[in-house]
Amino acid sequence: MFATGVTIITVRAADGGLVGLTANSFNSVSLDPPLVLWSLARRAGSLPVFARGTHYAINILAADQKELAQRFATRDIDRFAGVAWREGAGGAPVLEGVVAAFECANRSQYEEGDHVIFVGEVERCTARAGAQPLIFHGGRYFTELPL
Repeated sequence: MFATGVTIITVRAADGGLVGLTANSFNSVSLDPPLVLWSLARRAGSLPVFARGTHYAINILAADQKELAQRFATRDIDRFAGVAWREGAGGAPVLEGVVAAFECANRSQYEEGDHVIFVGEVERCTARAGAQPLIFHGGRYFTELPL
């Protein structure tokens, strides 16, 4: 019952392939140095790629990117087919049209329970002014509403 933003975490595999997944387990850790964290299930097939990658990008989705969130949560498809992106730090894909993107060095990893917590050091951050975020709560997608 906790509302979260929606992200797509992306990485370039050692063979040059692109890997990405939808996640809402994202949080700020530190401003000095700039650190963020996210977590991934230990059973995830993409875990070895993220664990070995030198960099990844955390793409904060915009309200109009619900279909992209669903696409990157779908198994056994080419998640990047037809998706616009640019190469970020360390080759990590940065998706076009996102609210913000954090390009991170893969600083540390911690195994806790059935997940691995990734801490990334932010090397570059971009934001799109005025963009509304995509929000996930109670199994549904929302966008922000003024109070």
